[in-house]
Amino acid sequence: MGQRSFDPSRGHRGAGKPEKAEDVVARARKAQAEREKSYREQSLKIHPWICARCGREFTHRNVHELTVHHKDGNHENNPPDGSNWENLCIYCHDNEHRRHLDYLEAKGIRVGDEEGPGFTHNPFAKLKGLIEKKEP
Repeated sequence: MGQRSFDPSRGHRGAGKPEKAEDVVARARKAQAEREKSYREQSLKIHPWICARCGREFTHRNVHELTVHHKDGNHENNPPDGSNWENLCIYCHDNEHRRHLDYLEAKGIRVGDEEGPGFTHNPFAKLKGLIEKKEP
C-alpha cells in the first residue's frame, strides 16, 4: 500500500465535482461493515460463543448466527475490553431491538419513516395514454 500525503496543496479527493448520494451511502455502508466486522471479531475473541439471553451455544458451523449487541445502543462505543457488547443469537437480538421499539411506541414516539414522503415515481403514469384508442 502506498503512503498517503497530507499535503494541503494536493487538494481533496473528489474536489470540484459533487458526489452522488448513492456513492455517499455506499461508502458509509462499507465503513459500517468494516467497523462491525472489527468489533464483532473482537467480541467473539473476548466473550464465549453463547447467547447472553437464551444460553444457546454456538460452534464454527453456526457462529454466523451470533450477533454483537451494544448494551448502551451506541454503535460507536466500542471499548477494547468489550464492556459495551454482549453476544446474542439473531432471535434474541431481534427481540431486544423490538422491545426497544415497543417501548418508544408506547410513549407515543413514532419510529421508522411512516410519516415520510410517498413514492415520487410512477412507472405507469403514461400507460393510460398509450392504451387509449386514438380517434381517426
